[in-house]
Amino acid sequence: MPTIQTDFLPIGTPLPTFRLKDPERGTEFASRDLPPTPGLLVMVICNHCPYVVHLRSQFGPFAARYAARGIQSFAVSANDPLAYPEDAPPRLAAVAREMGFGFPYLYDDSQAFVRALRAVCTPEFYLFDGKRHLYYHGRFDGSSPGNGKPVTGEDLAAAIESLLGGAPPPARQQPAMGCSIKWRSGD
Repeated sequence: MPTIQTDFLPIGTPLPTFRLKDPERGTEFASRDLPPTPGLLVMVICNHCPYVVHLRSQFGPFAARYAARGIQSFAVSANDPLAYPEDAPPRLAAVAREMGFGFPYLYDDSQAFVRALRAVCTPEFYLFDGKRHLYYHGRFDGSSPGNGKPVTGEDLAAAIESLLGGAPPPARQQPAMGCSIKWRSGD
């Protein structure tokens, strides 16, 4: 399994505007429709990546815990569904139901939103503050397939706790590691 590590989007970068497909609900989900919240968690994931599969059972409970404290969450996949049929929109909806995500699992058909985030791998996590400026970009925790570390979400949880506590962005941003995003042929 080829592994890639993220490059960092600068802290303070504004949330890129987006209009993404919600395969589960058959609607669109747009940045302009986001309600005011103390924070927004964006998860760049997919269905087939072993790094995502290793963590994904924790995404729903994690997001629910912080939703109760005002953090809105959504996930997005941008993988080429022709090359990776498991990442096609109908399968995103099925996995969201199977995993009980409780948040939208969106599809970036144009791949423009994921490119604007400078995402390179799955899973990759972006935490934006209440003004929708980037506060944390990186990993869920130090667990990965085969390394024996438990899945805790501790790195992302620490960033959310800091944000909710009014602290400045963490000086140390933990890079995400996972499978490369599957760009369309020619990209």
